[in-house]
Amino acid sequence: MIALQGVSVKYRLVEERRRSFQAHVINYVKGKRVVKHILWALRDITLEVGQGESLGIIGPNGAGKSTLLKVISGVMNPSEGMANVRGKTAPLIELGAGFDDELTGRENIFLNASILGFSRREIEERFDRIVDFSELKEFIDTPLKHYSTGMVARLGFSIGTEANPDILIVDEVLAVGDAHFQKKSRDKILTFKDKGVAILFVSHNMEEVRNLCNQVLWLDHGRVRMLGEPEEVIAEYEKEVAVGGSVRTL
Repeated sequence: MIALQGVSVKYRLVEERRRSFQAHVINYVKGKRVVKHILWALRDITLEVGQGESLGIIGPNGAGKSTLLKVISGVMNPSEGMANVRGKTAPLIELGAGFDDELTGRENIFLNASILGFSRREIEERFDRIVDFSELKEFIDTPLKHYSTGMVARLGFSIGTEANPDILIVDEVLAVGDAHFQKKSRDKILTFKDKGVAILFVSHNMEEVRNLCNQVLWLDHGRVRMLGEPEEVIAEYEKEVAVGGSVRTL
């Protein structure tokens, strides 16, 4: 389902030369910017994820996890290497992205689901199931600006998991909502796994990674530090976290 070969992603960090507003405008028009340095967010990532496999991706903030998910979901192209992804992808990365705070929950279901490619008829067929799973029936006609962050995340998760994907990308989703909804979300993800959906799961919760994944990728400064069985990789990662090692938080 997913095959990455030598994937690298670099960002050019630039510094504009300006000493006044006038100089800023002139330099902007002329496109005068100086590359300060190159930041490699990912370096030489090679891995494969097959049908029904679950890959946990761990590492400190700034390790390149989100960049890797963006490459796999097609949001970003690699600077070097090849990324081959087969099948329909459902990225549960920023729950609530694309929502309109002024619209009601009902209106946002139709808006967000249409962005995901559902026809109006398909949305209508799934509407009750989405609302029931989110447990927001009594608030569904309330503008989203009155929702809590957890409520927005619940609605986003409920819509996103109706996509019937071949590849499910989950980024810290199980950290939102109360314990009850977290369990529902975890069980929902397990149903996808049972159906043979390939899952990429990013989390700082090592117990969740152990429970959901059959292999784990440890990223460190954009590079593969380890890739293997969950217990082995997590044990080494936790050992380094305990001693302070190279794990960093940005």
